[in-house]
Amino acid sequence: MKQEHVSAEAYVGIQQEDSFLQGVKDCLPTVFGYLSIGFAAGIIERTAGLSIMEIVLMSLFLYAGSAQFIAAGMLVAGAPISAIILTIFFANLRYLLLSAALSPYFRHLPTWKNAIIGFQLTDETFGVAANHLANRKLANDRWMFGLNITAYVNWLIANVAGGIFGQWIAKPEDYGLDFALPAMFIGLLVLQILGRAKVRIDLLVAISAIAITVGVSFLFSGGIDIIVATVLAATIGVIIEKWL
Repeated sequence: MKQEHVSAEAYVGIQQEDSFLQGVKDCLPTVFGYLSIGFAAGIIERTAGLSIMEIVLMSLFLYAGSAQFIAAGMLVAGAPISAIILTIFFANLRYLLLSAALSPYFRHLPTWKNAIIGFQLTDETFGVAANHLANRKLANDRWMFGLNITAYVNWLIANVAGGIFGQWIAKPEDYGLDFALPAMFIGLLVLQILGRAKVRIDLLVAISAIAITVGVSFLFSGGIDIIVATVLAATIGVIIEKWL
């Protein structure tokens, strides 16, 4: 695919505007959420019988909180590998939507850089990036790498720590670790809504997403309701913002 031409002035502008270090700083609000939920994931993985090295490999190559929880639970249940892979595939389909939403900001980059950015993208880094890039046309790859790598390393450390020290914490939910990730998402969502200054549209999209999720949950299960609600609510938001 032919990449869109970007003027030298525009490219220099985005390169100077954000740096790798700034990406690291912008990732800090997600650090504590990653540490807590990653620690909990390490505990579950260790309980499922995984060794520390297997936890490291899972954190590096699967690198998805919900998918790692799913994999650990299915391993304990004795599910076949094919079923685990298929379940994780459907659970991670949302990353197609997240990547598609951010791809216009990285159209000036070569394919190999886009591939690395896409692999390291998570729900949390997407939230930070979407808020950061809301009023921009292009993104600085150094800033995005700073954001993604910080989250990547933080997640690995948290998983390994959970695997090593989690044997002394039988029920991590007693310490509120299971609520850390939703709390972090709520904070990112509030920041994004305030930054857009389009509260009415955002509230309407949120209400639509909730209603669609509840409605579809009666027909489907296993996370399909979330995917359908995401697509339909986002479509509603685009139509309202463009035509009304």
